[in-house]
Amino acid sequence: MTGRNLAQQLLGAHLVDGEMVPGREIALRVDQTLTQDATGTLVMLELEALGLDRVRTESVQYVDHNLLQADERNMADHLFLRSAARRFGLWFSPPGGGVSHPVHMQRFGVPGKMLIGSDSHTCAAGSLGMLAIGVGGLEVALAMAGEPLYLTMPRVWGVRLTGRLPDWVSAKDVILEMLRRHGVKGGVHRIVEYHGPGVETLSAMDRHVIANMGAELGATATVFPSDERVREFLRSEGREDDFVELRADGARYDVEDEIDLGALEPLIARPGSPGSVVPVREVAGEAVDQVVVGSSANPGLRDFAVVAAMVGGRRVHPGVSLDVNPTSREILADLTRMGATLALIQAGARLHQTGCLGCIGMGQAPAKGRNSLRTFPRNFPGRSGTLDDLVWLCSPETAAAAALTGKITDPRELGFEYPRVELPAVAAVDAAVLEAPLPPGMARSVELVKAESIGTLPELDPLPDELRLPVALKVGDDVSTDEILPAGAAALPYRSDIAKLARFAFTRLDPEYPERVDGDHAVIGGDNYGQGSSREHAALAPRTLGLRAVIAKSFARIHASNLVNFGVLPLEFVDVGDYDGVRAGDELRLEGLRGLAEGELTVRNVTQGTDFRVRHRLSARQIGTIRAGGRIAEHKQEEAKQ
Repeated sequence: MTGRNLAQQLLGAHLVDGEMVPGREIALRVDQTLTQDATGTLVMLELEALGLDRVRTESVQYVDHNLLQADERNMADHLFLRSAARRFGLWFSPPGGGVSHPVHMQRFGVPGKMLIGSDSHTCAAGSLGMLAIGVGGLEVALAMAGEPLYLTMPRVWGVRLTGRLPDWVSAKDVILEMLRRHGVKGGVHRIVEYHGPGVETLSAMDRHVIANMGAELGATATVFPSDERVREFLRSEGREDDFVELRADGARYDVEDEIDLGALEPLIARPGSPGSVVPVREVAGEAVDQVVVGSSANPGLRDFAVVAAMVGGRRVHPGVSLDVNPTSREILADLTRMGATLALIQAGARLHQTGCLGCIGMGQAPAKGRNSLRTFPRNFPGRSGTLDDLVWLCSPETAAAAALTGKITDPRELGFEYPRVELPAVAAVDAAVLEAPLPPGMARSVELVKAESIGTLPELDPLPDELRLPVALKVGDDVSTDEILPAGAAALPYRSDIAKLARFAFTRLDPEYPERVDGDHAVIGGDNYGQGSSREHAALAPRTLGLRAVIAKSFARIHASNLVNFGVLPLEFVDVGDYDGVRAGDELRLEGLRGLAEGELTVRNVTQGTDFRVRHRLSARQIGTIRAGGRIAEHKQEEAKQ
């Protein structure tokens, strides 16, 4: 459509309610959903609580995050997820099938469709010209039940790409350049749309790398055109019939930027934040003890093949553990038939199973105070499983250079030519690993397999008219959901038992929090509160301990929605200077909450005898959800009225 960018075209094609005006709430029809095991068990319990008979979207349940079967709980969750997929009519990708995002791209991605997933990196599917958005699990469950996704209409940020990537620079450096320029809040309330002549030089999987880490920019979604490079990818997967051409040449954008791909150099994110990006040459020489290649942020065959080509015929530095995590069975098969698997093994690499693994802190934890270079999307403190970790984010080329030299090395300084990797024109497709949905008649007879480790959803009470809340915790800027509710090998096995999982809430920031809180309370936060993972456990677990309100300078989009879905008030300081005046231990009083309307309200600091103003960005629909005590309670009330 003339004058409309691709993001607007995709939004318009799925719009069921509202006006596409930035800042206003819109409702979108959902075509596909994606869940993974770290979030999916809660989603399946929510489907059960909603009384759903069969999903109304094309839906896939992946098992890719928690693959370490250290005891019976992980396998119990996998059995539960398979039974739920069979009962409710989902596709099922079992352990070892691969990381959800590249597998979804390989087997299910279709240009023009809308995908939502209970994983923040669902946005990776924008590489195929899809509208793909990471959301909380309850929003996915409601979409499966046939409800639309409600979203604040974002602005569209057009990024024009020109030129071609030089040797030793790859797609990871493009998104690292975006993070270097704009930081982890640069994409908040925006859809990033890449366009321009440089786009056609990037393969579909290169685009996946860039779209995936749009989540680290805080963006709602990332969109690429569906062009000949997408057709090539779908042809290689035996799905060329799914190709639809989608582009928006000459369209207008709310915000604009431009990157000359030919001017980029190898980049790296320092430990602590994906937004702390510098040129590799500026930190060259730092000793490295671990290198991990894989994850949804660099999942393509090329990403592994170039590492194999760089280390092939050479040996990994004796002080470095080079860990390789293939991202799908298909990619592992292709690496093997190319001879790249053998090259990696002979060079001294350690080959692991297909999955997320160290990216979610499930194994591969680095030594304390030792540098670990990873082709991952996130390096929030402690996410690796080591509290005092030093995790750097980089491209496969920079990772391989460090593996060979034992130190951070600009790959342009290695002294040999950039390897030219020839990839097979036809992928080693392994569709049989996926279990198709059962027919409705058979599905209804399936019983959910629930071990003792599978808990139940807690009952949440409605919002009272007045709250008197002690401030249980005050935190700073950019607190991630990994810090609110950690993943990793200690906590993640309890993901299906909220009562036990809640004992880990905020422990990375305050180890005594779960034991100290006693009833209703508030948390004070800084800017970008709740960035990172979409897992709604970070809202529900503290809620079960009595969290009723979070007052912050600003919120990350997905976490704010998750708080609402479980009846927690997300409030923002009108004057951010008031943040300094609230202390941990203060008692706050909020009144007139049953009559809560759009706008501002006054909070009384009873302890200090002062008042300050807060605002909320809730729609009238969300206010109703908060009053009911959360979306499931609201749904039950709606059902009772029918």
